[in-house]
Amino acid sequence: MSENVIRKKDSLEYHEKPIPGKIEVVPTKKTKTQRDLSLAYSPGVADPCLEIAKNKEDVYKYTAKGNLVGVISNGTAVLGLGDIGPEASKPVMEGKGVLFKIFAGIDVFDIEIDAKDPKKFIEAVKTMEPTFGGINLEDIKAPDCFEIEQTLKKEMNIPVMHDDQHGTAIISGAALINAAEIIGKDLKDLKVVVSGAGASAVSCINIFFELGVERKNAIVCDSRGVIRKDREDLSGKKLDLATATDVHTLEEALVGADVFLGLSRGNVMTPAMLLTMAKDPIVFALANPTPEIAYDLAMSTRDDVMMATGRSDHPNQVNNVLGFPYIFRGALDVRATEINEPMKLACVRAIAELAKEPVPETVTQAYNVDRLVFGREYFIPKPLDTRLLTTVAPAVAKAAMETGVAKAVIDDMEAYKEELIKRMGSGNDIMRRLSVKASSERKKVVFAEADNPHILRAARIAMDDGIIEPILLGRRSRIRAMIEALELDELLKVQIINPRVEEVTEKREYYGERYYSKRQRMGATLYEAQELMSKRSYFAAMMVEVGDADAMIAGLGRNYISSLAPALRVIGTEEDQPVATMYMVLTDKGPLFLADTTMIEDPTAEEIVDITEAVAVRVKEFFKLDPRVALLSYSNFGSSKKGKDATKMRKAREILKQRNPELPVDGDIQANFALDPQKTKETFPFSDLAEAAANILIFPNLSAANIALKLLEEVAGTNTVGPIVMGMNKPAHILQMGANVQQIVDMITIANLDAQQL
Repeated sequence: MSENVIRKKDSLEYHEKPIPGKIEVVPTKKTKTQRDLSLAYSPGVADPCLEIAKNKEDVYKYTAKGNLVGVISNGTAVLGLGDIGPEASKPVMEGKGVLFKIFAGIDVFDIEIDAKDPKKFIEAVKTMEPTFGGINLEDIKAPDCFEIEQTLKKEMNIPVMHDDQHGTAIISGAALINAAEIIGKDLKDLKVVVSGAGASAVSCINIFFELGVERKNAIVCDSRGVIRKDREDLSGKKLDLATATDVHTLEEALVGADVFLGLSRGNVMTPAMLLTMAKDPIVFALANPTPEIAYDLAMSTRDDVMMATGRSDHPNQVNNVLGFPYIFRGALDVRATEINEPMKLACVRAIAELAKEPVPETVTQAYNVDRLVFGREYFIPKPLDTRLLTTVAPAVAKAAMETGVAKAVIDDMEAYKEELIKRMGSGNDIMRRLSVKASSERKKVVFAEADNPHILRAARIAMDDGIIEPILLGRRSRIRAMIEALELDELLKVQIINPRVEEVTEKREYYGERYYSKRQRMGATLYEAQELMSKRSYFAAMMVEVGDADAMIAGLGRNYISSLAPALRVIGTEEDQPVATMYMVLTDKGPLFLADTTMIEDPTAEEIVDITEAVAVRVKEFFKLDPRVALLSYSNFGSSKKGKDATKMRKAREILKQRNPELPVDGDIQANFALDPQKTKETFPFSDLAEAAANILIFPNLSAANIALKLLEEVAGTNTVGPIVMGMNKPAHILQMGANVQQIVDMITIANLDAQQL
């Protein structure tokens, strides 16, 4: 898996456009009418205010406090950038808020405080307790962070956690439990050496002690060497970790050590040092982006090493996102007054146990592996494993209740887990999972209209993400000039082909002969075939057909059918499969798949059946979701007896049920009932869609499908991916006219994954 390449220009543009920043406030109640506004503010707001005045705990009942975390920093230790100030820390705090939201559904206000004095910072944060359900402290330098967190935990009545200290410690603790189990060593017998003595390292070693590592077996090193009791420069946390062992350097400390924990700087551990460690050494090299010892170097030095890093391109990534969203989720849901040690340890053990469970296909698909099995290559769950939400949050909530810090009680944990799933929406992370899978294997993708700035920007992003090796078709001088103007210089190194020029005559003639051999009984002549190969759309399609490219992207500036025609003629369609298209619409409740949105103007009932089956297979096998189909109409279950479209959809359902009796499918049905199972259950309890909403919407004709799609895009503002072509022999995708850069990148991702499946 490739480590993403992020360019400065892209990063700045991402944060600036289309509006500055990464977060916004979105109302959760209706605000359409004067009555709505009167309820939201004056005079209607007075009633909840008075109720809260009588009982402060009602603030959780009438406001968003129970799902609101303050991400707070003074900017004194921002990532690896150091003390850059509160304003400069704001992009990081907004980013942390995004992670809270997408992984655990938690809302965030980021607060940047201009106060380096710990006491002033503490006083400022304490005044915010009425606003927040929890406080996530972030990027505060040591030793100030220790005093700040300890004081706030003591003096505030809501959960407070400094993730920089405890996040890495929690994930490392889970990794240590599992790594030790795999190699058959007892935690109390482990000799542990730590490189680094900052906030995170101190928290890590302390959680190791909580788990059973004995203090006498731990040696901590800072930039001056081993932290020994006879050093005169020690105070506070370092003094607590000082050893009397007669070693002075990291090199000496590692001799015979079972565990190396690195939270310092890159390349401080040499292969020679690694060789002196005990049998089956556990090495957590967590400095980022350069580990204390490179993964490949460590693995080539010793084949018995148990390795984890902070990087996503190696096995066993220690990533804080495995912990903090779900810790706060569980704490908020029981209205915990603090995040105590039992809650952290419950998180540690829940993460450790999850790694031992069978891994679902959605996770293995995302990481492009056949399977993940508990062992040396997999002893920490993957960050995109959605089971973390329903594993860690309940464990933390339970620990809070058992230790008496919960003000609310969850009586039914299984029902709570179901609620968490519904709250997040099934499949909301789908494009993240697909992007990770795509980046595991680069594919050659040819772009028929490479002289377009959107295409070039998207190709560069996909190349940086490790998804593709682009092949650009068009006039070389024009494309190179555009690349330079857009500052996409890495694209100057890729293959640029102009199908019209003399230097590709031999290739053009070869492609023409191949095309002629396929189409000679359909009216094509050799001369016409070779002439067609000077057109970029035909040339691109033939590159895919003969294997010179793995997939093609075309059509940004032309109508859909004329753009698809060359691919249909050159690449062809799968036997007995209709060529149809679908869109994936990304909603807060999960993805919806709409078909056919582009191709078949007025399908018959039999064609509706074929389209539905193609989409259902795609949804199940490609997107790893269980298909639930609504055959849409203006009527419900025969309420219109004579309408052509309603009759067609009813007939299609009859055929589908005969051919696929296990497929949840119903129709004719109106869209509101298809998407609201409660309404359907009340009115049509017999329906296949009475228990869960449809995620596949099949329309009676092209007009209905396309109009619905465009309305969702423009009025509802939903993100869409498509059109995704189904039924082609090889990957060929035609963009919708006017697609933006992100939509093109999404289609490149789909094209890559199609190619991976061949």
